[in-house]
Amino acid sequence: MTKLYRPCVGIALFNQEGKVFVGKRMDMENAWQMPQGGIDEGEDIKTAFYREMKEEIGTDKADILEILDTPLRYDFPNTLRHNFFDSLYAGQEQTWVAGRFTGENSDINIKAFDPPEFSEWTWKSLETILDLIVPFKKEIYKDVIKVFTRYS
Repeated sequence: MTKLYRPCVGIALFNQEGKVFVGKRMDMENAWQMPQGGIDEGEDIKTAFYREMKEEIGTDKADILEILDTPLRYDFPNTLRHNFFDSLYAGQEQTWVAGRFTGENSDINIKAFDPPEFSEWTWKSLETILDLIVPFKKEIYKDVIKVFTRYS
């Protein structure tokens, strides 16, 4: 049986100081991540990037710096698979996009959409975020950090 992976966009959003946006997930204790979300049918990566920014952080004030050519995949842990999309997907296939935030911190509103994705947020040095990330996403984040470090 072929595993199904949900097509997603991952967003490495850098501020003017080269720090990256991370948010603390509402649905998992002590789990932080960069914004991400599904790519809607018929939607291109750029459109998904800006839509997901609006949905998760309340603003789309950013310029795209780079879109990775190769999507990165991770599997949901078996213990959590039933929590994600009724077990339809084995995991997610993410196309990562680096963006430069062009707004002000006051433009960010993690409660703009209901339900919110994040309970809190911060800017962090890219190389320091790995310890905040849930274990099943760490390998993806290692790749993202390696590729996008030039923007930090």
